[in-house]
Amino acid sequence: MPQTSAPARLFPRLLADVGGTNARFAWQAARGAPITDLRILPCADHPTLQAAMHAYLDGLGRGQPAAAAIAIANPITGDQVHMTNHDWSFSQSAVQAEFGLHTLRLLNDFTALALALPGLPAAELRQIGGGAAQPGAAIGLLGAGTGLGVSGLLPNGRGGWVPIEGEGGHVTLPAVTPRERQVMDGLIQRHGRASAERLLCGHGLVEACEILCAGDGVNAQTPKTAAEVTEAALSGRLPQAQEALAMFCAQLGSVAGNLALTLGARGGVYIGGGIVPRLGSWFDASPFRQRFEAKGRFGPYLSAIPVWVITSSQSPALMGAARALDALD
Repeated sequence: MPQTSAPARLFPRLLADVGGTNARFAWQAARGAPITDLRILPCADHPTLQAAMHAYLDGLGRGQPAAAAIAIANPITGDQVHMTNHDWSFSQSAVQAEFGLHTLRLLNDFTALALALPGLPAAELRQIGGGAAQPGAAIGLLGAGTGLGVSGLLPNGRGGWVPIEGEGGHVTLPAVTPRERQVMDGLIQRHGRASAERLLCGHGLVEACEILCAGDGVNAQTPKTAAEVTEAALSGRLPQAQEALAMFCAQLGSVAGNLALTLGARGGVYIGGGIVPRLGSWFDASPFRQRFEAKGRFGPYLSAIPVWVITSSQSPALMGAARALDALD
């Protein structure tokens, strides 16, 4: 929901990509200027979004921006924003007033990432199966980190794109195997419902490992973070960690395949987020692609769709946030 005052001033601008764990801030000085001064601030180190913004701007020392675009891991449905996977809560109008912004644009973080997809260079993508993308066809996007983000791009009929603003990460997650059913039942007991995000996020990976260990009677101390589960899986130190990580990739493939079918995403499916890019080549050989295509009669349809892992070092959502501001000009 953009908020502007006329005439709108769009530079210099503060750009932000706010997740449940980290907030990434950057600066764009003028039209056509590069995005610079990237800084990552842990959300837990700051009591509010505004405090994190002040910390970044004070450290930057360039004064106040005229505009800001904030991509945030949350639905944007009105003035009040309450983060799903963190305790930050704020009013858009209050943020605009506090920082004296002429223009403020709030959008979902994966909507911002979707806006950046057409400009991603090939060097920042790694293809996982499929053929060539169909020009002008819909594009899917999902990614696991603190939560599960889902978005995409639909062609607007004029050579451009319309980004999807939804909460597809919270669809119900189906079980395919008995062990997946065991994990789903455990998640339902803990949370009342097994959504896709309950498994396909950092904490979900930890819980899956815990549930598998408990079911197998493993009494050894289980990993407490997603990084620890991943290390235990990749090193072969804990079979249940290996199984949890393989299950994570398989279920991500199921959800990605569902998204591709729903959108008709013959333009390809992109995977962002903080978890998959860190898995490197292990992910390429995981059950992801097999489950992506395991849709019965529509297996051949999906086998042609390319999937890319986004490997950018700088958050592409910052570019998407900048493009969301550009659209107001």
